[in-house]
Amino acid sequence: MTREKPTPPADYECCESECSPCVWDTYYEELNIWNAEQKAIREAADKATQTEQSE
Repeated sequence: MTREKPTPPADYECCESECSPCVWDTYYEELNIWNAEQKAIREAADKATQTEQSE
């Protein structure tokens, strides 16, 4: 099961006060994790396809 792609914060969610962590920091962290999961899923699917084709 895959997670939904993170949605960026709405304009009103960032107060531009340089909070740590900012809602944008959290968003980009979640987006990086999601992208890594997507890459792993694609690689696993590619490997499965290659295995099927070599049989």
